[in-house]
Formats: sequence, C-alpha cells, structure tokens
Amino acid sequence: MDIRQLNYFVAVYEQGSVSAAARQCCVAQPSLSSALRQLEQELGVSLFIRLPKGVTPTEDGDKLYGHAGRIISQLQSLKASFTEPVARVKFRLGLIRALGVERMSQLLREFSNSLPGLELHLVEPDDSCDARIITPQLLKAGEAFAPIWHDNYLLALPPGSPLSLQPHIELADFEQLPLIKRTPCDAWNTLYPELVRRGIKADIRADIQTIEYALGLVSAGVGCALVPNFDNMQQRNDVDIRPVNELKLERTIGLAYPKNTNTEALTLLLQQCQHASNR
Repeated sequence: MDIRQLNYFVAVYEQGSVSAAARQCCVAQPSLSSALRQLEQELGVSLFIRLPKGVTPTEDGDKLYGHAGRIISQLQSLKASFTEPVARVKFRLGLIRALGVERMSQLLREFSNSLPGLELHLVEPDDSCDARIITPQLLKAGEAFAPIWHDNYLLALPPGSPLSLQPHIELADFEQLPLIKRTPCDAWNTLYPELVRRGIKADIRADIQTIEYALGLVSAGVGCALVPNFDNMQQRNDVDIRPVNELKLERTIGLAYPKNTNTEALTLLLQQCQHASNR
C-alpha cells in the first residue's frame, strides 16, 4: 500500500466515479483502476460496488476512507514540518446544514490546498465570518452571492413501501403518511403550507435536523423524508426515492461574501466554488 493508491481511492470515493477521479488526479483511467485493484487485493476486501453509473463504497470502503484521510493529512503535515513556515491565514466560513458531505469535503480540501498556511474555521452561518455557504433566502444586505449547486428534493421511502410501486408521489399520497420532519429545510417550508392549505394531514413521526439521521430513520422504516437529490442518493439500496409532483421542491446553494472585500483567500474560494459548480 502506498500514498498514491490512497489518494486514488479517496478521489474515487468522493467523486463516486472512476473516470471522474482519473480526471481529477490527472492520470489515465486504466492506471487508476489498476492501482485500486492492487489496493483491494492487498487488503483482501472490495472497496466499491461497481454500478452502471459510477461506484458506491462498501462498508470496508467507508472504513478505509476515514483512515486514508487521516494518513494523507498526517503525511502532508510531516512534509510541511520540513519546509519553511508560511504565514498563517485565518478564514472563517459559515455553513448551513445538509450541504452534502462528499461535495463539501472536496470543496474544502481543494480550498485548503490552494492556499498555503490557511487556517480554516467552520462556524454557524449566523456567526461572524468571512464568507458563508447558504441559500439565497439567508442573504444579508451588502453581500454578493455566487451560486454553486442546485438541488432538487425527492421523497425517501422505506424499503418495501407501497409508494415505491409508483413512479412519482402526488400530494394526496401524504394523507396520514408517516413522515419525518426535518428543519430547517427549504423543501419542508414549501411542502407543509401546501398540505395545510389542502387539508392533507401527514403523520409526523419525528422532528430532526440532519439528513443523515433522517435517512437512518427512513431506512429503519419509521417514515418518509424529503432529501436533496445528492449524487450518491441514487446509489443507496436501503431507501427508495421518488419525485414529488405538483410542487417545485428545490434549493440553490451558493457562496455569500461581502461585496467590498477582495482578499486572496476569498478570491481562491470563489475560484473553487466556480470549479465545483461546473462539475
């Protein structure tokens, strides 16, 4: 096992695609695939399940991802200890919840790598900060907004739900439907008032904040939940997802920053956000 293999593995894990990882690592796809197979053979496990459109990590893949991230970080710190110290640049970035672990990890890693000496502090979006990743509804006076991602929302269903037989969900289907409320959530703020207006009463079983917990409850059969259609959502086999008709359940995520500020760190972050929006 070597650091090259671990870097390739992390790229595949975060991209959800061997071809996309090869482009990110600037290496031929066959070379990356060969290195990945060697890593699996050495560990004696399968790290990914190959799908028609990309890959999804196995439990062993999830386990290795945590170790690989720490090893790569430690190696980078080791190398940095033998170089001339650089000036520390503190940057406070406010983040709303439910942004998507994989894509945010990639964005923050690329931002950190682009600026030597960066000391990145992740804070709540209402705290004092240099920039914020938020929805347009949270924009403050004096801030500019650069869109990064546009998410559509789907309804996640427990395995075996009768609604899984339908290609899409109608609003009438929410009548007495076991439902997991997640707040804050842009889609919930659109859906719930419409259900009230139509006299449709869902059976709310839980009120939580994070997508991860919502999906865990859906997988356990507690109820259904609205979730953003992240890339890896289609690859999950523990929940079914269906679009909801009659309403546009969507959100835009972007970088909010002071209009009159032009620091090197902010300029580099804007560039990384632009790259992320083009992927």
